[in-house]
Amino acid sequence: MKKFMDQDFLLSTETAKILYHEYAEKTPILDYHCHINPQEIAEDRHFENITQVWLGGDHYKWRQMRSNGVEERYITGDASDREKFQKWAETLEKAIGNPLYHWSHLELKQYFGYEGDLNGDTAEEVWNLCNEKLAQPEMSARGIMKASGVTLICTTDDPIDDLRWHKVIKEDETFDIQVLPAWRPDRAVSIEKPDFADYTKQLAEVAGVEIKTFADWKCAITKRMEFFNEMGCKASDHGLLYIPYVEATEEEIDAILAKRLGGEVLSEDEEMKFKTACMLYLGKEYKRLDWGMQLHFGVTRNNNTKMFNKIGADTGFDGIYNRVPITELASYLDALCKEDKLPKTVLYSLNPTDNASIGTLLGCFQESDAVGKIQQGSAWWFNDHKTGMTEQMISLANLGLLGNFIGMLTDSRSFLSYTRHEYFRRILCELIGQFVENGEYPWNQERLGTMVKNISYNNAARYFGFTLETV
Repeated sequence: MKKFMDQDFLLSTETAKILYHEYAEKTPILDYHCHINPQEIAEDRHFENITQVWLGGDHYKWRQMRSNGVEERYITGDASDREKFQKWAETLEKAIGNPLYHWSHLELKQYFGYEGDLNGDTAEEVWNLCNEKLAQPEMSARGIMKASGVTLICTTDDPIDDLRWHKVIKEDETFDIQVLPAWRPDRAVSIEKPDFADYTKQLAEVAGVEIKTFADWKCAITKRMEFFNEMGCKASDHGLLYIPYVEATEEEIDAILAKRLGGEVLSEDEEMKFKTACMLYLGKEYKRLDWGMQLHFGVTRNNNTKMFNKIGADTGFDGIYNRVPITELASYLDALCKEDKLPKTVLYSLNPTDNASIGTLLGCFQESDAVGKIQQGSAWWFNDHKTGMTEQMISLANLGLLGNFIGMLTDSRSFLSYTRHEYFRRILCELIGQFVENGEYPWNQERLGTMVKNISYNNAARYFGFTLETV
C-alpha cells in the first residue's frame, strides 16, 4: 500500500518519477486563464482565515457541500467562517475519487505543511494551523504567488473595465510577477440578455462612441481592444453555449441591433446572426493584434431557477450541454481561414464526448504561422480530474501532437489553486511514463524532459507571445 499522497503521488513508474521530479516539479507556473481579482494582488490582500481563501467564491466546493445535505447558510449564507469550514471538512472526508480531495490536500501540504487528512475530527487542528500560517506576512496574495513559482497570470476582464488595478501592479517595481488582462467580451455579444441595452450604453460611454449601428459597435469594441493591447493583453476568452454561425448582411445586423436597443425581443435566428457577426469581427481583430482566442463552450447556465433568483450566477448550478454543434464551429473557423484572418485559437468543450471531434477539427486548420495554432484546451471545469485530464491528453495524442500542447491553467478565483498545475503535471508525467514503459515511445531523458517542460510552461509562453524566458 502506498502512503497517502507521498512524493510519488500519482506516479507509478520509474519513468514518470524521473520526468516529474527532475523536470516538471522544478518548472515555474504560467497561468494564462484565471478569475483572480487583480485588486487583491494590487493591494496584496491578507486573508483572516482559511475559509476566506478556500471557500469564498468556490462553487466547486459549494456543490459538494450541498450534495452532503449542508444547509445553504453554511455555504453562501451568514454562518461563521469556522462553522463553514467545519461543514466543508465533514464533506471532504466523503469525497473519495473527487479532485477536490486531492487539490485540498495538496494545498494543505504545500502552503501549510499539513501531512494528515482533513475531516470532521481534524477540522479544529487544521483550522488553527492554517490560520496561524495565514497570519504570517509572507502569506499574502503576492507572497503566495511568489512561493508557488508563478511568473505570469492572465485575469478575466470586461471590455468596459478601466484596468486600474493592472496599471497599479504594472507600475510597482517591487513585484516582478506579470499580471496581464485578458479580454472577455461576453456581455457585449450577448444581445439576448436583459441588460444588453444598458451595457451597450456603458460601452459607448467608455469608448467615446455613440452606438446606433453595427459599425459603431465595431468602432467602440476596437477602441477598447486597443486599450487592452496597450496594457499587455495577449489573449481573449469567450464563454458560449456553442459557437454560432448564421450569416447575415451588415444591413440586417444594423436592423437587429436597432430593434434590440429599442427594447424589442429578438428571434433566435436574429440573435444568432448578431452573435455570428460579432464573433467574425472579433476573430479578425484578434488575428490583427496577434492575440490568442479562447473559446469555452458547452455549459448550461443557472439550471436551478430558485437558487439563481436567491443567490445569483456562478454559485454552483451550471451543467454540461449535450448538443454542441461542431459543424457550426467548423464553419466559423473556416470563414476566418478563407480570409486569412484566423487567429491562434484554443477550443475548450465542457462535454468530454467532444474530445475526438475537436481533435479532428484541430488538424483541419493548422498553419505554419504558429506552432500548434489551433489547440484543444486542457480538461475544463467538470473534467479537470484525473480521468478527464488523462482522457483529454490521450485523445489529443491520438489525433494531434501532444508535444505541442499548451498545458494547464487554474480557471480559478483562489490564490491557493496553483497546486492544480502540480496535479496536472503529475498526471502528464504518469501518462508519458506509461507510453515509455509500455514500449510505445523510446526512452530519451533529454527529449522527454524537454517535452514535459514545454507542455508545462514553454509552449504556452511561446504560443501567446509572453515576454518570458523559456526554461
